[in-house]
Amino acid sequence: MKRSRRVSPTQAVLFMMTLISVVGLALIFFFVIREGYPIFSKVGLGKFLLGREWLPTRGLFGALPLILTSLMLVVGSVLVATPLGVGLAIYMVEYSPRPVRRFLKTIVELLAGIPSVIFGFFGITVFIPLTRHYFGSSGFGLIPAIVVLAIMILPTITAVSGDAIRAVPRENRLIVQALGGTRWQTVRRGVLPSAFRGIITGTILAEGRAIGETMAVLMVLGNAPMMPKALNQPAAAMPSQIALDMAYATGDHRVALFALGAVLLVFAAVLIFAARRVGRQRR
Repeated sequence: MKRSRRVSPTQAVLFMMTLISVVGLALIFFFVIREGYPIFSKVGLGKFLLGREWLPTRGLFGALPLILTSLMLVVGSVLVATPLGVGLAIYMVEYSPRPVRRFLKTIVELLAGIPSVIFGFFGITVFIPLTRHYFGSSGFGLIPAIVVLAIMILPTITAVSGDAIRAVPRENRLIVQALGGTRWQTVRRGVLPSAFRGIITGTILAEGRAIGETMAVLMVLGNAPMMPKALNQPAAAMPSQIALDMAYATGDHRVALFALGAVLLVFAAVLIFAARRVGRQRR
């Protein structure tokens, strides 16, 4: 006769916490999509996603300028932050003495904990004047937003890349060193190939943060919902437009903002699934 397996109170509490998290996530998806769906049925999914004009007062809800700006922000910030983050991770793990490593780790952790509004203030006082000086524009636009976002996602890329580099077996380094390889050759040929998928995972997770960032982008982007034609011109992204309009939006305008939120959720979900797929391939 088989004995029934008893569930301990700790297991029951952990199961309930997991269930609450799953149900909460499902409810977020359900309510956002439910609130935004009417605009898809009224305007049409194609016109909403591919429309070039976002003028809610005239009944025009073309989200393409906002979507393109968000994608440009993500791609630009990742292109800037990835070499810096991976380079910093390599230095911390492979080159730096222990006191320097501890100091840099503290700096990276502090950088990750700074509120986004502080990054926005930093962008306004530093990067916008620089953009205005060198490009002759108002200063607001994609350039300062990309730089600010790159600084914000730098800790994520550095932390995940550092963990991936530390996880590389010691034998990989010894093989290259036994063949007469220098320290950099050891890193390039023995460490980075094995840590590559972990670095890609960190980059994808950083993209997930970048695409949903609101306050810092709102402060430096310029908030002009137009098709992005130049990096030094004001533009608007999906999160910043939602934050800017939600306080006074009513009717179809409010529904369209929920639809933008649904698009953001889909983008974030795609990035998370991509990171999980890369993580499974590492094993």
